[in-house]
Amino acid sequence: MKIFVTGISTEVGKTIVSAIITEALEADYWKPIQAGDLGNSDSHKIEQFISNTKTKIHSNSYALKTPMSPHGAAEIDGVQIDLKKISEPDTNNHLVIEGAGGLLVPLNDEDTIFDLIQPGYKVIVVSRHYLGSINHTLLTINTLQNKGFQPAIIFSGNEHFTTESIILKKTKAKFFGRINEESYFDEAVVKKYAVRFKKPLLNW
Repeated sequence: MKIFVTGISTEVGKTIVSAIITEALEADYWKPIQAGDLGNSDSHKIEQFISNTKTKIHSNSYALKTPMSPHGAAEIDGVQIDLKKISEPDTNNHLVIEGAGGLLVPLNDEDTIFDLIQPGYKVIVVSRHYLGSINHTLLTINTLQNKGFQPAIIFSGNEHFTTESIILKKTKAKFFGRINEESYFDEAVVKKYAVRFKKPLLNW
């Protein structure tokens, strides 16, 4: 199983969700494009959050120095992001693939994060509650559905019933659950959620 984790915006909890799914499935992890914070990248964070010994963390296809949209970071670094140079790791294990920012974040003048999502991938959308998040979530899920994907959703942050209920009603997306507003995340907290999510993921 190959699962692509995208979000409705940046800083909505994609890396935490990716860590939980990776731990639940003892899957491999791959972030094709990392922009900024290379000394404490999302791949480093996954390594810190998981406790199983089966996961392999694969190298980024592009590791860019500036924390901004990949197309802009690439321009500053003097490189051009080329989809042909982004090749999925060869593994017999489950694979969790984490996007960067939202679905339509540009990689270059033509391609976006969406172009990294292959037809056989399952897609999880991470939605975090803020003013405007309903619109951002509906736009993200509708865009995926219009291309033939049937994404699942995980909410990040404490429950907001009216927001969650209208999103689920309008999209009819599969709901895996919620990652609550924890005071911190470490191996134990990630493991707790991994146990909770393992069966639904395997039955997906």
